[in-house]
Parts: sequence; C-alpha cells; structure tokens
Amino acid sequence: MLTDRQGNALPGATADTLALYNQAIDAFNIYRGDPVTPLDQAIEAAPAFTMARIARAYLCALATEPAAAVAAKADLAVVKDSRLDDREASHVAALALLLAGEWSAAGVALDRHNLRYPHDLLALQAGHLIDFYRANARNLRDRLARVLPRWSPDMPGHSIALGLYAFGLEETGDYARAEETGRQALDRQPLDCWAHHAVAHVMEMQGRAQDGIGWMTAREPYWSGDDNLFKVHNWWHRALCHLDLGQTQEVLALYDGPIRQERSAVALDMIDASTLLWRLTLTGQDVGERWQELAAAWDQHADGRLYPFNDWHAVMAYLGAGRDDRVEELLATLRETDDNSETAAWARGIGLPLVEGFTAFWRGDHATAAERLHPVRFIANAFGGSHAQRDIIDWTLTEAALRGGNRDLAEGLANERLALKPHSLINRDFLRRATTSIQEQQRHIA
Repeated sequence: MLTDRQGNALPGATADTLALYNQAIDAFNIYRGDPVTPLDQAIEAAPAFTMARIARAYLCALATEPAAAVAAKADLAVVKDSRLDDREASHVAALALLLAGEWSAAGVALDRHNLRYPHDLLALQAGHLIDFYRANARNLRDRLARVLPRWSPDMPGHSIALGLYAFGLEETGDYARAEETGRQALDRQPLDCWAHHAVAHVMEMQGRAQDGIGWMTAREPYWSGDDNLFKVHNWWHRALCHLDLGQTQEVLALYDGPIRQERSAVALDMIDASTLLWRLTLTGQDVGERWQELAAAWDQHADGRLYPFNDWHAVMAYLGAGRDDRVEELLATLRETDDNSETAAWARGIGLPLVEGFTAFWRGDHATAAERLHPVRFIANAFGGSHAQRDIIDWTLTEAALRGGNRDLAEGLANERLALKPHSLINRDFLRRATTSIQEQQRHIA
C-alpha cells in the first residue's frame, strides 16, 4: 500500500494521486501554494482515496468561514459512508466534533490520535491549529512536546513539527527556546511561514520592534510571495512593530499596500485588517473610508454562529463604517444563541461582552466599555487567537479607562503593559496620560 512521506498508509491512493496529495500537504505545511486544487484533482481521479477527502475537509473546517464549513460537512458525509481504517476513522471522529462546534473535544480527540500516530503530520498541524483557534497555549506547545521525541531529524516534515513547537513555546512565554527552535526550523526549511511568524511573535511579545522590522525585512523574500497564504499576517506583524515605534504613516502605507490592496476575503486576513484599523484609530489616526471596504468584505463571513472570534472583528469594521444595523444584528444573534455547543458558549460568555464593550467604546460610553472589557480580558484566551491578537482588548480597555476618567485603572493598566514592554512608545504614552491627569487632580485638590 502507498504511504505518505512519514509512512502513514493511504488506502485508495494511486501513484499519481499520491503525488497530488503530497503536493497539497507540502503547501499546507508551509502555507505556500494552493493545497486545495491538488486534493480536488486527487479525489476526482481516485474517489476511494479517503485521506485526500479528509485533508480537504480539514482545510475547509479550519478556515472558520461559513461557506467553507458547508463544504467540509459535505466531505465528512461522504467519508462517513466509506470503509475506513483505524487512522481514517480517528480523523473522521475529530472532524465531526470540530464541525459540530466542539473545538476542545476535537482537540482532545486529536491528542489521542497524535499519540497513536505520532508521525501523522496532517493530524499534528490540524490539532495545532485547533489549539490556536481555541487559544490553548499549553497544548500548542505540548501537543508537539509529546511526540517530537518519536521523530528523527532526518524524517520528512521534522522541521515543520519544530516550527509548530516554536509557536507553542512562544505562546507559553518560553521566548528564548521559541526563538531558538523557530530559527532551527527555518535553517532546515526557510519557506516555513509558521516558524517565521513564531519568531516574529517572540519579538512582538518582548517589545523588540526594531528587531522585528529587521527580521521581517531580511527574510521578506521567503514569506511575501504572491502564492504565500500567510503573507498578510506577516505584513501585519511588521505593521505592529512600526506602530509600537509610533510610525503610523508606515502602518497606513502597509495597510493600503500589501495588507489590503488585494481586498482579500480570507477571514484571517480580514481579522488582521480590522485590528490594525482599530489600533490606528485608537492612536488618533483618521483612517477614512477604509472601514467601508472592509465591512463589506465581512458580510459573507460574520454570522454570529460559526466562530465568534471572527464576529467580534467584523463588528470593529461595522462600527468604523457606521453600519449600526449589522452591529445590532450580530449582538442579537450572540445574545439569542441557545444551542449547547462549545462555540455557542464562547459566543455567550466571551464574544458577547467583547462586542458589547467595543460597541460601547466606539459610541463614547467609556464606563460601560471598561465594565464589559475588564472581566472578559481574563477569559478571552479561551476562544481564539494569539496573545498578540488579543492585546487589542487590553489596549481598548486602557483607552476606555483614560477617556472615561478612571485614572486608577488607567495607571494600573499602563504599568502592567510597561512591565512587559518597557520601550513601547504607546505604553509610555498611556502612563504619561494617566499620571498627568492624576497629578493635575492632586494640584486642584491642594
């Protein structure tokens, strides 16, 4: 029987469709090239090649987009009626949980799968992404830590596993090991965008903005090509470095250029666009009509049901564009969610207060914004994204405290942020604004 590059059996594959499958998995591993078309071709040529259909279902399910989820469910229905070996059946069980909105259960199912099939790179990467989408920092690291000792450095895909591990190390705060592991992965596969971005995250979290710009610039040929599915996110990382240095015009140029010039309809790209415009607005920049284009792009994805992390980012764009009708529609959907899935629990317990808080902030009700955002900041890491992505919550809360006159909270949050990133001009300005107001109040009392 034919196998993948790591030796896992591929029932139903032919020599030609195996080559297509490998092409797709290679593209998925490094986020470069089209992984879907080769799978489409393999399925058409060999309908009994079940792992090709399972791989396509993962790609669609992990897109966190409603239309893609429908396609994933269609593939799942087909494979459920197929004769499956144990590995395929294990994948199908995890996919069924994922598509039912049970992200943590799907992650645990793949935990067990990874232990039984430690060289199943597709399962490791899918599980890692599930951990990312549910913001499980510990498992981002430990899913790989559990199996890496069973990989040899000369095994195909070992560098990819190292890149995944690097990001897990970064999200758990082990920055030195994360950077070392990420660079090690890139020495073996320079095109690995996930490993590259793991190192970028280290520099972001450590406040090394100049290093971050240098890292992104020096390695730009490896991650910025037209066929790179992760290029927008990496441009976003570079923009954050410029923002931390107060270089807002450079940020706007990046937004209008590589971040948004192609008008991407990919949810991940639009998340980056929403948070970048929101951050720019918080710094006092007038972003003009940029909100309108982005809000229109969100219409096809923001449904208040599939993945509330996306809906929260869509609301940023709707608020900026003045589309209050869509804001109210999503608020109503989030409030009325009544099913028992984990995704619905995220919507009610995390997505709703975030949307309420950001909406209150945009409408000038800073006290309500602080009231909603202060408690949710401690649990928001349960429903998606990275520390860098979720920082927009603390940033908005700090700004709400300043604008709403809650100087004690503002000063405390500024000190908290400076303890992590003492050289950030934005964080220094937060403290200056908070303490200046307090000092003025004290002089007035005296």
